[in-house]
Amino acid sequence: MIMIADRAIGAGHPPFVIAEMSGNHDGRLQRALAIVDAAADAGAHAIKLQTYRPDTITVNADGPAFRLGDGHELWGGERLYDLYERAHTPWEWHEPIFARARQRGLMAFSSPFDPTAVELLEKLDVPAYKIASSEIVDLPLIRVAAATGKPLILSTGMASAGEIDAAVRAAREAGCAQLAVLACTASYPASPAESNLRALPLLAGLTGAVVGLSDHTPGLGAALAAVALGACLIEKHVTLDRRGGGVDAAFSLEPAELAALVVESGRAWEALGRPELGPRPSEREGLRFRRSLYVVKDVRAGERVTDRNVRSIRPAGGLPPVALAEVMGRRFTRDVPLGTPLSWDLV
Repeated sequence: MIMIADRAIGAGHPPFVIAEMSGNHDGRLQRALAIVDAAADAGAHAIKLQTYRPDTITVNADGPAFRLGDGHELWGGERLYDLYERAHTPWEWHEPIFARARQRGLMAFSSPFDPTAVELLEKLDVPAYKIASSEIVDLPLIRVAAATGKPLILSTGMASAGEIDAAVRAAREAGCAQLAVLACTASYPASPAESNLRALPLLAGLTGAVVGLSDHTPGLGAALAAVALGACLIEKHVTLDRRGGGVDAAFSLEPAELAALVVESGRAWEALGRPELGPRPSEREGLRFRRSLYVVKDVRAGERVTDRNVRSIRPAGGLPPVALAEVMGRRFTRDVPLGTPLSWDLV
């Protein structure tokens, strides 16, 4: 279990749902604040930003290395610098966004992409840090974030087991005592077929950390399945309206879907229960209506038991149905009215 602010996160608690704003504010502060409000109204537990400027995440260069591939479903052929210019959250917006989140009862934190972002976020007293998938190999950045002493969430998209282990070691050696690690498929949007959620227990075993899912697939299915496999945190991108644009809108949840995720992930966690078989307390009444052998026709003493006067019916109370073959052909010891549970003293 870990603690972020006053929230306990772990297997014994309902999933912690993080609403990722990313660039879905579409360059408008009012839209960013509206996303905060929508996340709060939906019942999310946290809102997350990404803290970078184009110049802190790349350089203003061109060429194949600095462009998305032409076949990319959303951003094909776009220069990295131009994409990050369009998608970044201006640093002066962070304070009003975080203030709105606090007013609405949401935790607010961010993914820093360089040490200057950590400096800014420390001034804003964020309760945690998230390291994005592409930055999991930036061990110096992980150490800077971990050295703050705040809880750290690592996303593992694209990472090998060795890279994950190195990142976890770097975080812990730098002072991180509260660590969560998220499974992630770092494609946008991601195919559910590539989620490999059965690796979640492996991730937990490899890292010894609380695990979760950073999910870029459509809908809620992958996130809910992850809860069944041990995910304690669920991160999904959110937008006000997928049709309204935003760089990540195509794989983001709308407010009503986010609300459904919060409710259904809680139900999925609650449904896990305990590894035991047998009647549940709520089934006690149902046990009264199991099938058993009953006299279904008025009979006289001395009559034989037949399939016309004794049957397996609901409710319980009579001999078990398996005894039917054994009682067939026997004689009733006394008169028995319809609706009497069959017992050995009656035959």
